[in-house]
Amino acid sequence: MIIRNATEKDIPSILELLYELGRPEPIDKKEIIVFKNKIKDYFSDPTKLILVAEIDSEIVGLVSIIFLRRLNHAKFEMYVPELIVKKKHRFTGVGKKLIAKCISIGKEENCYRIRLESGNQRKESHKFYKGLGFEQSGLSFSKNLLGNKIEINEM
Repeated sequence: MIIRNATEKDIPSILELLYELGRPEPIDKKEIIVFKNKIKDYFSDPTKLILVAEIDSEIVGLVSIIFLRRLNHAKFEMYVPELIVKKKHRFTGVGKKLIAKCISIGKEENCYRIRLESGNQRKESHKFYKGLGFEQSGLSFSKNLLGNKIEINEM
């Protein structure tokens, strides 16, 4: 298995992995272009990175990385929005190798921590992260803004 920086030729495989994880699929050809351009933006942004895991020329996993500046830290925080391994390659060490590469890059870039999120329903993923030394350090809150009327009540 090799872990390498993703390239534009990897975009179809990256999109497939995102869909396999349950991320929204494009609703039309216009949206496919939008998704592809979002991935291309990662390639040109020095604060973002996509790594892929490849076995026998097949992309079997990916991790996306964003280096964030925080107001209360001099060093970057490494944020991992996506870590995805194809179903048939889970529990084979692919995810561990992707995280190990993140840790290595985080140390090289002098990051103060790696942070990621995992959906409440992904119990196996939670065990995986804890087994790698990650700790639950907070709760994540979100508000869907699509199709909802936004109201903020004054106190």
